[in-house]
Amino acid sequence: MNITKVLIMNYKKVLIVAFALIFLFSCGKNDKSPINGETITFWHFWSEPSQKQAVMELIEQFEKENNCIVNTTELSWNDGQVKLFAAFNSNTAPDVLDLGSDWIAQFSSKDVLQELNGKNFEINKFESNFIEPGKWNNKLYAVPWVVNSRVIFYNKELFKKAGLSSDAPKTVDEIYQIAEKINANGNNVYGFGVNGSDPHRLYKKILPFIWTYGGKLLDSNGIVKLDFPENVKAVEMYKKLSQVGIIETQKKLDDMFARGEIGIWISGSWLIEKIKAINPFLDYNVALFPGLTNEAPGISFAGAEYLAINKSTNNRVLAEKFVKFMTNGENALKLCKSIKEAGFPADKNYHNNNYFQTLPFMPIFAEQLKYSKLTPVHPKWLDIETILENAVVEVLYGKKGSYDALSQKISDDEVNL
Repeated sequence: MNITKVLIMNYKKVLIVAFALIFLFSCGKNDKSPINGETITFWHFWSEPSQKQAVMELIEQFEKENNCIVNTTELSWNDGQVKLFAAFNSNTAPDVLDLGSDWIAQFSSKDVLQELNGKNFEINKFESNFIEPGKWNNKLYAVPWVVNSRVIFYNKELFKKAGLSSDAPKTVDEIYQIAEKINANGNNVYGFGVNGSDPHRLYKKILPFIWTYGGKLLDSNGIVKLDFPENVKAVEMYKKLSQVGIIETQKKLDDMFARGEIGIWISGSWLIEKIKAINPFLDYNVALFPGLTNEAPGISFAGAEYLAINKSTNNRVLAEKFVKFMTNGENALKLCKSIKEAGFPADKNYHNNNYFQTLPFMPIFAEQLKYSKLTPVHPKWLDIETILENAVVEVLYGKKGSYDALSQKISDDEVNL
């Protein structure tokens, strides 16, 4: 072969490899070169193109107001936690980081987050249940940014076909009674959607039952304990509902509800958009998670994203300004308008904003925020979550009774204490 051709081919290969490496190391990062202002780094989880654009619009406003640069990196929920831990271990963690509510204790307990002054961040504008996950040993380490909850979705057409009124169930027992009648009709429809083996999702469906029955996962000393009588009753009801419904993953159950195949299902506001896309004429409604009696609603699961500051930041003042800017109710509202699945600004003064009042079903989600809880503050929550989910799966598939599954001895090794 002509040596000139060989050199050209090799040169092309080098270029391809070089461009591949550039792409690999720049993927997910948005580095800007500082001109006159200061620079901070921010890692967050809004990685889809439209989401990223919404975040960047806010960041550009902050940069303009503060003559600074904010370099961003987008993470995924699948491996973001591992990347954050690796970054802290290698002293390359960002100045400001976005954390899910159930992750904060894993970082704050390791003394890698900057303690925050609650007065500077006006934490009284947040509901108390959303402030607690940001604390460790009564000190504040993270500020709530956006919040959301879960409600029950119910198919009014299936209610009517089962000879029922179109009223939402008011108690947990009524959920079962309605689901039983819908399920009895057959025709490839199911009374209730039960999340089965579905890591990081099943616990969000069983916790509302546990909390509504008055249960908890930690004793008064903060020790993991799953076999409280109330927990056993809650898991028994969940098992009972599976017998008048279908056990599947969250994604499949969302799709099935949107297609009109499930009577009652617990889900988040993202399902509203999915229904519009899949079956816009579906006759359905949403309601607060029901209680044990008609006197008060039940307790649903709430999720939230928080902003925290790296304890080793070299620019604490600018980092604090950035967190205050992003968690400002008006700015968080802009984000929620652009990213529907973000839910609501954490600032409670915006939960009933006129914007949400004009959106179908969102006032119910706003009301549910008052009757919601977040996961217990524990540095090993993900281990606890796995143990709880495995226990519930054993019950759902008949491998163990509720008490036996929940009363297993949890060793220190299992929760890595």
